[in-house]
Amino acid sequence: MHLRGIGTATPAARYTKAECLDAFERSEWFARLDPRSHFIARTVLQRDNGIEARRLALDSLAEVFTIDPNTLARRFLAHAPVLAAQAAQRALAAAGLAPRAIDAVVVSTCTGYLCPGLSGHVVERLGLRADVQAFDLVGQGCAAALPNLQLGRALLASQAGEHVLSVCVEVSSAAMYLDDDPGVLISACLFGDGAGAAVLSREPAADGRRIEWIDSTSLIDPTQREALMFEQRDGMLRNVLTRAVPGLAAEHAQRVLETVLGRAGLRPADIGAWIMHAGGRDVLLALERRLELDPQALRYSAAMLREYGNLSSAFVYFVLAAALADAAPDGWWWLSSFGAGFACHGALLRVH
Repeated sequence: MHLRGIGTATPAARYTKAECLDAFERSEWFARLDPRSHFIARTVLQRDNGIEARRLALDSLAEVFTIDPNTLARRFLAHAPVLAAQAAQRALAAAGLAPRAIDAVVVSTCTGYLCPGLSGHVVERLGLRADVQAFDLVGQGCAAALPNLQLGRALLASQAGEHVLSVCVEVSSAAMYLDDDPGVLISACLFGDGAGAAVLSREPAADGRRIEWIDSTSLIDPTQREALMFEQRDGMLRNVLTRAVPGLAAEHAQRVLETVLGRAGLRPADIGAWIMHAGGRDVLLALERRLELDPQALRYSAAMLREYGNLSSAFVYFVLAAALADAAPDGWWWLSSFGAGFACHGALLRVH
């Protein structure tokens, strides 16, 4: 399988963390929450948390504090299909393919629910064929990109078609929830809205860089499910985020990396570009320490986190696009995502 074209999309509105703090202090929610919550929000948004700005599907930050099930559902329906289609269109353009060339589409999200699913909206907006195979994957959180790509690889291997469209889209502002729990408050300060897409093909394009998927594996530990998850409360999604997450991410990422590199007879030093999900600054630091990486190794993840925040499942597409735009050297690249489950996935890519 080859990743033939990459595309990303975000809402137009960019909000800095200073603007987010100002909006929070002006909202009625500020008075509802206790002084400890005020301290946590100010600490996260005033100090260097690895994030400078986020893109949110809002005309103003005041909108984010209207938190009720109907408002959030409308926000997801209004923006998820648009962002997904924009990222997909850019991936198709990068791949040099027309929409009718796509034989299957796989769409992942965790920040909203539609039935019929998002895949139908993507089919409609892009003008994909009526006989396209369409799959909706939900509930895999920040880790979803790799399972999405793994399904695409399986479809190609089964001779189901020549080209598969992979899309991950998250409208985190449609999964807004506030209370005095520190994990909930920190989550509200971390996540942004966006979509990523890739065209997956059995054969590479005739020209341009080739991104070949060599091997992958997954690791799922349900005993750690409650460390990071969404729960339903009052008809809305409430993010559960605990202090254990950076350590869990680093531990699982190392195990997945060692498994795949071991099969290939490679060492971490052989990896020329690291395409890693970034749950936040503390997660990146934990990965750096556990994998014994030079701080520059995770520069693409850090740069995307600083400008866009945690984009959940869409994040690794942005990191991959950044590495390609920077002309990262050919050779072995490592792609990895992790999140709710607790789940971690990794894939070895050969770029040439």
